[in-house]
Amino acid sequence: MDVSRIASPVTGVVGRFFAGAGLLLRGLGLYVRSPGMMLLGVVPALISGALFLAALATLVYFVDDLAALVTPFADDWSTTARSLVRVIAGLAFLGLGGLLGVLTFTAVTLVIGDPFYEKISEQVEQRYGGTPDAVDVPFWSSLRRSLADSVRLVALTALVGIPLFLAGFIPVVGQTVVPVIGAAVGGWFLAVELVGAPFYRRGMRLPQRRTILKADRPAALGFGVAVFLCFLIPLGAVLIMPAAVAGATLLARRSLGQPIEGS
Repeated sequence: MDVSRIASPVTGVVGRFFAGAGLLLRGLGLYVRSPGMMLLGVVPALISGALFLAALATLVYFVDDLAALVTPFADDWSTTARSLVRVIAGLAFLGLGGLLGVLTFTAVTLVIGDPFYEKISEQVEQRYGGTPDAVDVPFWSSLRRSLADSVRLVALTALVGIPLFLAGFIPVVGQTVVPVIGAAVGGWFLAVELVGAPFYRRGMRLPQRRTILKADRPAALGFGVAVFLCFLIPLGAVLIMPAAVAGATLLARRSLGQPIEGS
């Protein structure tokens, strides 16, 4: 089977991008209409949220010291020039921290809440006709695979994030173009990460889901960027995570040519 042809595009790039973003809204609608689903989803997100809030507070507290550490060449500059370059360095650190934080939050939360989010994803699948060709994957095997894939994705994100961090030092470009690129990169990785459960349910691993999502990259990017931006809002990740899992299940079904309408 040629997986590159599964999700043949039916609209323009912009339309597909916004259709992907709309899947998050649909996931949110499914989530808020299902109190049981809300309860399932909030516990692991709260645990991860507390951990990452502490990590973010630590980064903010030490960001001035970190900025000074990477700009020793500015020690003898005038006060204005030194302050400017260190503000830029601080923003670059916060940008990199935000990118890695959003993606590692997702990875950690999915690992902590694997049985919770698996149940949410299954409920969404059942609403639209179930899972064709479902594979029975033991819990511990699923957890190991999820953890291994999450580590690979976070490592890849770090490799991409370092050049973006360095580009953040470029005046103007580093504060305008780089954040947009960061959101796109982060959105893509989030989409790949969040569709893990429905693809595992079909016996598909990370390389397959990445290939299938590439067949309609604008939709995957639209969904992922919408999630990424919501995760940047204080407490947004905690509140949106279960809806993102529901929306990602819809994205997986859409990418595989399976129905997401009529319920």
